[in-house]
Order: sequence, then structure tokens, then C-alpha cells
Amino acid sequence: DVQLQASGGGLVQTGGSLRLSCQASEFTFEDYAIAWFRQAPGKGREGVSSIDNNGEIHYANDVQGRFTISADKTKNTWYLQMNSLKPEDTAIYCCAAGVGTVPYSRTGYVYWGQGTQVTVSS
Repeated sequence: DVQLQASGGGLVQTGGSLRLSCQASEFTFEDYAIAWFRQAPGKGREGVSSIDNNGEIHYANDVQGRFTISADKTKNTWYLQMNSLKPEDTAIYCCAAGVGTVPYSRTGYVYWGQGTQVTVSS
């Protein structure tokens, strides 16, 4: 069964950077869309960025230009490079994979990694 392991969160000051990683096992990139979601305290889970299985990339408006999603198929790993971090980026970040997915939505995402906490101090 597909298993996802997220890592790379931490505490960073405003304007800093972090890179999240999602290591997948029993996984074939061509079969799935991959994504990062986040959930801030008191808020619902929201889509941050994704790569469809046709290669199309999506970013939420509030991270466009600051975050970059990428994947290394040789390592079965995908990443979220987060630059110019803001306090409002503070959240638990989760990686996900699925089929029949809808950008920015949880629709179709059936495999989820555990969350990694990102905290941005002001």
C-alpha cells in the first residue's frame, strides 16, 4: 500500500525559508497526482500546491511566487520549497497523492502523509 512520510517542518522567522519533503513508498509517480495541503489553527485544510499526473502545476493564490513544488521520481519524493515565509503560513502541512483529483480540493486524494508543523514567527 502507498505510504507517505512528510518531513522538513520547523520554526522560522518571517522572511525565512523551509523545504518540506514527502517520501513515498510503493508508489509510481505516473499513476498519481501529488500535492501539499495545510491546516492552520482553527481553519479547514486547504490546498497549497499540486502536480497533476499530466504534469500541470497549481499554486494557491497566497503562495504563488513564494512556494515551489517539485518532484524527484528517482527518489520517490516530492518537495515544497517555501520562501519569504509569513506568519500566516503557520500551519500543519501534509502531503497527499491521488487520482481523479481537483486542484485545491481534497477530492481524489486517497493517500495522506502525517503532518509536519511549520511555524513562522513575526
